[in-house]
Amino acid sequence: MILLLVGVILFLAIHLVPQRAELQNDLYQRFGVMGYRLFHGAVALLAVGLIYVGYFEAKDDVILWYPPLWTRHLAATFMLFASILAFAGLFKGKIKQKLTSPFSIAIKTWAFAHLLANGSLADLILFGFFLFYGVSYRISLKRRIAAGLVVVPDGTLKGDLFAFLLGSAFYAAMIFGLHEMLFGVSPLL
Repeated sequence: MILLLVGVILFLAIHLVPQRAELQNDLYQRFGVMGYRLFHGAVALLAVGLIYVGYFEAKDDVILWYPPLWTRHLAATFMLFASILAFAGLFKGKIKQKLTSPFSIAIKTWAFAHLLANGSLADLILFGFFLFYGVSYRISLKRRIAAGLVVVPDGTLKGDLFAFLLGSAFYAAMIFGLHEMLFGVSPLL
């Protein structure tokens, strides 16, 4: 459980920096843009590694509830939308233009779906944290847009098409074996 908690705290700490423009600008000045990005990326990868290892070490330690089977199917349905929204964050589409941050909505949807379908304390910590992070990021983004620090680009339907195709392909890969290979659990069984 300790590795999971350390990973979550480290992930949150490094991802709060871009939400504070003045802090990020100070770090740009001190280390340069590339130096900051390399440091940010290295710490984020370390945090994800700690989360991954810590989650699987703690997954079966404390079971809080036993979700019914139907919650997995509901979660799998939510994940189709989360997959498309995650890819919509990469392309200048109408979805991104309208939602401003489809990736943060994808994170919240992913976290909520997994909270529905899982019942251990490790699940609550991991997915509850990412739900909190998605909400805090969205609030921060709205403030940065209002302050003129972030501009949402005009989108095209071509961007949405790419998001739909790649998101659907990613979803299919996860359903038909990738999720089980990476995480040891079939999302449907």
